Amino acid sequence: MKVNPYIKNSIFLTWILMVPAGTWFTYKTYPPQISGQWTDILAFLLLTCVVAAMPIVINNMFIFLIQWVALATFLRFGLFVEIIFAQIAVLVLLLKLRILRKGELFRLPLNLNMFFLVSLTSGLVYHGLGGEVGQNFTENSNYLWLAMLYAVVSYAMNQIIVSFNLYFIYKSKESYFGKDFIVETITTFITFPIGFVLYILYNQVGGLALLFVGIPFVSLSMIFRLYYSSEQINGYLQKAAEIGHQMAERLKVDDVVDLLIQKVSEMLPVDYAYILEVTNNDELQVVRGVEGGVTKHFPPVKKNQGICGMVWAEQKTFLFTARKEWRNFSYGHLPDDAESVLGVPIVRSKKVLGVLVLASKRKRAFEKFQLMIIDILCSHFAVAIENAKHYEMTKMQSERCSLTKLYNYRYFENLLTEEFEKLTRFERRTLSLIILDIDHFKQVNDTYGHQSGNEILFELASRLSKLVGGRGTVARYGGEEFVVLLPDTLKEEAYEMAEQIRQMISNWPFTIQQSFDFEKTQQKVMITASIGVATAPENAEDALALIRHADRALYVGAKRAGRNRVAEYSSC
Repeated sequence: MKVNPYIKNSIFLTWILMVPAGTWFTYKTYPPQISGQWTDILAFLLLTCVVAAMPIVINNMFIFLIQWVALATFLRFGLFVEIIFAQIAVLVLLLKLRILRKGELFRLPLNLNMFFLVSLTSGLVYHGLGGEVGQNFTENSNYLWLAMLYAVVSYAMNQIIVSFNLYFIYKSKESYFGKDFIVETITTFITFPIGFVLYILYNQVGGLALLFVGIPFVSLSMIFRLYYSSEQINGYLQKAAEIGHQMAERLKVDDVVDLLIQKVSEMLPVDYAYILEVTNNDELQVVRGVEGGVTKHFPPVKKNQGICGMVWAEQKTFLFTARKEWRNFSYGHLPDDAESVLGVPIVRSKKVLGVLVLASKRKRAFEKFQLMIIDILCSHFAVAIENAKHYEMTKMQSERCSLTKLYNYRYFENLLTEEFEKLTRFERRTLSLIILDIDHFKQVNDTYGHQSGNEILFELASRLSKLVGGRGTVARYGGEEFVVLLPDTLKEEAYEMAEQIRQMISNWPFTIQQSFDFEKTQQKVMITASIGVATAPENAEDALALIRHADRALYVGAKRAGRNRVAEYSSC
């Protein structure tokens, strides 16, 4: 959630004007009685810092349970000491959560202001009703009720200020009274009695009370944190397994790569992601580099060049928590604002196939246990990529002519059917077909040999692909016949392209190797082609009719008329 810069400046200004003056006011109005208690004060401060540094995690929400320590501190040492401790506790917590980074420093004075107002308001209510610090609850129960009121006011003020910050500073539109609110309310009121117990025990046994109460609470916090960590790891493992299954279902290499980038970016705080593949030239080539959602291309990397080269050479994971740790190894791929970097090798059968590099603008963005998760994902990725490549190769072999590398008749027939269905659904305006046949190709084979004839077919296929480009699909129809399918192309436009094809064939000689010559000398050969053109729905109502009419134009209109010409189908 973005915050207006003017609001950020106002938050800093509010802290400067309010907190120092307010703290001085409390010191003068309610002076602390701490003479000779410095050891106990330091012990309470230590407990405050420990509790602040160990927030309890419930339902992925960090709960700052410092109120019970604040209650005991206030009741024993007064409002001034409690305010100072609360300010220190906020600083410890924010440092622990690693959120004091560039652009979010305003959160420090924002939370300091909140805890100051909570402490000041609840303390003023307590003293305003006649409450005093350092009292024995067993001797005067009124102080116990006032202490309970202090706890309720403290909690209420905390919730009021938090809701104000969410709605007016962060502009949040989500309901405040949700599941997180309920969980925090329950845990807060459960821990408030611990503060009373700490205060009462302190009055009885002194500093030992901190051990009797503090150690069990800290131990409970550690248990919660360990439980949360195990739950978090299990959650990541489950996600990794799901992503692995999803990648295994993808049949295209690009789809597998896109899925990995997408899922990793959702799981981790990733700002930049790069997947590099080991090429036949013994280099790492970036197959996908995403920076802010934009794909970037980079020069190849050698072994031991940059972070990627190090990961490749040493076949192990590298984790850097800040820019200063990796800037001397950088090879120029990473942006200037990147901080945390994670590099993982993609290994299959003990061989490095590539490298995955993730980067974040945040320092210490990645946890160590996440290395294991990403390593598992990379293993799934390696298998999925290998399967996708095998599928694409098999599919290409089934759809392509082995000689010319053009689409074969089977693929063309299916494509023509699909395009005609689009035509009938009015998704296409027209559909034009060009059929060409090399003139007297048998004489070429008889004169120069079938190998030379194959060379002419291969070169012609290359020329046709370049000439047609993305305007249509070129396929080998059979023998020395080729077809060009042109969606949304009028007959006049198709005829013009057919004429360009005819001139390209007849005006530029083809280079062949003399297969009958032992010295394999090169020779230039001139050939021509006859071409037929037909367009649907003008000339045909179905796919077979379109082929038949284009073929009729080829043989009747072009071949019989003398060859080396273009003819269009006419029903007349």
